[in-house]
Amino acid sequence: MQTPTPRQQFLDSFKRETATTLKLMREYPEDKLDLQPTPKSRSARDLMWLFAMEQGLAEKALTSGFDWSTPPGKPPSAPESYDELVKAVEGSFTRTVALVEQMPDSQTGDTVKFFTGPKTLGDIPKLDFLWFLLCDQIHHRGQFSVYLRMAGGKVPSIYGPSGDEPWF
Repeated sequence: MQTPTPRQQFLDSFKRETATTLKLMREYPEDKLDLQPTPKSRSARDLMWLFAMEQGLAEKALTSGFDWSTPPGKPPSAPESYDELVKAVEGSFTRTVALVEQMPDSQTGDTVKFFTGPKTLGDIPKLDFLWFLLCDQIHHRGQFSVYLRMAGGKVPSIYGPSGDEPWF
């Protein structure tokens, strides 16, 4: 058996992790999208939208790159309806998979300019940037699982059994 390339390893992990993120999103009560645990916290809707917005960054990195010569505009607002929101996140994940599948292994080390610290831009290999976005998705998914519990939804298994989805 041949060891998968780093690109394929990322793709396998991305597909697995995004499936879990979508599983949590589908469990979220539609009528609780405006839940905001603290004034400094995002609403559940905005936290879900963050998953799509990050994939927008992935798309930019894998296609045109970032133009930092002008300030970025305001990102689009999250869709109002739950179904549109879930559909938008699903679509963003699907587009990222397609772009990574099309990217030759030889281009995974090509760089993209992005933040490496406060007010600091640096060159980041594309594959490293994709891993950064995936790790951030996992981080925010953990945050979202708390929102899901607070909203009265059932938290499915993520990496092991949950109170709502025991394994035995």
